[in-house]
This record gives sequence, C-alpha cells and structure tokens, in this order.
Amino acid sequence: MKIVFMGTPDFARTALEKILDAGHEVVLVVTQPDKPKGRSGELQVSDVKALALERGLPVFQPVKIRLPENVAELKKYDADIYVVAAFGQILPQEVLDIPRFGCVNIHASLLPKYRGAAPIQQAILDGEKETGVTIMQMAAGMDTGDILLQRSVAISEDETGGSLFDKLSVLGGELIAEALPMIERGELTPVTQDEALATRCGKLSKDMGHIDFSRDASFVRNLVRGLNPWPSAYTYLDGKMLKIWKAEALSDDGFRESAGSPDMAEGISLSEAVPGMVMAASKDAILVACGKGAVRILELQLEGKKRMTTRDFLLGYKVPVGTVLK
Repeated sequence: MKIVFMGTPDFARTALEKILDAGHEVVLVVTQPDKPKGRSGELQVSDVKALALERGLPVFQPVKIRLPENVAELKKYDADIYVVAAFGQILPQEVLDIPRFGCVNIHASLLPKYRGAAPIQQAILDGEKETGVTIMQMAAGMDTGDILLQRSVAISEDETGGSLFDKLSVLGGELIAEALPMIERGELTPVTQDEALATRCGKLSKDMGHIDFSRDASFVRNLVRGLNPWPSAYTYLDGKMLKIWKAEALSDDGFRESAGSPDMAEGISLSEAVPGMVMAASKDAILVACGKGAVRILELQLEGKKRMTTRDFLLGYKVPVGTVLK
C-alpha cells in the first residue's frame, strides 16, 4: 500500500520508523511547520520531519491542512491509506475520504477511555493499572472512530508519564506495522466504540502541576508520576518553586511506621499537621502531610538548582519541621 504519514512529535517518529523498517511504502510525510525555539528564534524541525529527511522522504508542512490547495496537494500522491499519529491538526471529512482505506489513527489509550490530547499522563493521574494503544478508523469526531486493533500494557507502581510515553510509543509503532497488512487484506473487523464508556482528557498545562496537599496522598503521588517530566509537579518552599520528581504515598499507618524509623528526626504527628506541612525529615526523605495520609518526598529540585535526591538536597538546605509547602 502507498501510505501518507501524518505526525509531528517523537511519539509519531517512533511509529514512522517502525512502518518504514517493516518495509511499507511511505509516499509522503505530513508534519507541522518548523517552529522557532529559544531566545535565538532559530527554526526547529519536528521529530517526524527529521526522520523523513534522514530517509529521503518528501515532506509537506501545511499551516492548515483543510485549505483547498492543501487538500489538492494530498490528492496528488494517490495514497491507499493515511496513518495519523499526534499530527496536531484536525482532519476535515474531505481529507478523511481521500484514500481508499480511509485514515487510521494511533491513539495512546484503550478507547473509548481517554479520548483527547493527553491520554498517557491522564491514565497515571487517575491511578489506572492498565492502558494501551488503539488503532482506530478515523471519523469526524474526536477519537470517536471504530476500533480496529488494541493492545494493553500494565502501568507499574513507579511508572511516570515519561516512561509510559516511551512504552506506548514503541507499542504504537509495532501495532500499526502489524495492522497495515491486515487492513489491506480485510482481516480487521471494525468495532464501534461504546459511548457510555467514553471519557475525555484535555491538554496538559503548567498550572496543572501545582500540588494541592489538601488532596489525599495517592492523588499527590499520581500527580508527581503523571506530570514527570512535563510539566512537572511543584510547590513552593521559602518563596521558591520546588519541583517534586519522586514521592511515595503513605497511609496513616504507613506514616507512623516511617516516622518511627531510627533515622527520622522527631516531628509532628499527622493529627496535628495541616496539609502541606513538613512533619518530619530524615537523611533520605521529607514527610509532608496531605488531606489524607502523607507523602514521602525522595527526589526534588529547588528553583535555580539541579535535580537531586532528597538526601543530597538536605545536605545543603535545611527544611525545619513545621514548614508549610504552598
């Protein structure tokens, strides 16, 4: 089959690489226009464009894919199927109707759960134990098309948004490479999504990372995991932003056990603490009260400093018991 591939970030690059390595014919790569980066304003190519140039593939970078002249450009390539992965633009029905096998999308969730922009991170934020990748036939709605193929993966206890992203990038590439010949042979039966089970997730934003310690400890821990590496979970210590990179959730019993360890300085009981209060500290961790339970902070980064373990941080920075993180 002749394939037009549409994608922009590294998640899509992995998929394009797997498609090419499997021997499929990609006749055109469509990606977002180059964007200025940093203070210099130097234009930076997308991850997908970089790979396309490495492999000698033609690249098309429309500002708006729906414009008539851009639709006409797509039609010139007479592709059998369009493969879409984190392209960054909504395809109009006119584009969806061009290839004879339609357009398929690589979506990083087990649809109909987590339709939308940030399904990888949202699965961790919600404390899910499992997620996966869906190959779907694209329709006019947001991730509403029929399911063609799905595969699940477990979300480990120490999973972060970054590590899960890497897992699903590889899985998505493997799954689309497997699905393409099955689509051509008519071996996949489309399954309509159950709208009653559908959930949505929006885009990530920096302000999502501001930790609300009045929530329970598991919520805070999932926020730290899900927003690592971007936009990251943070609070404020002495007026400076303090990013939290790794934390454990402790129940009331777990806190009492941790607070009673030999290397833990004498602190404040959970019943006396307010959310965000540093209750105790050891050579390895800082214990902070939450609305329910507590979190044990193991890795952090103070504004203007490098990322480090709590052990290293406490060697040069004192955090008195009773300090309230805001």
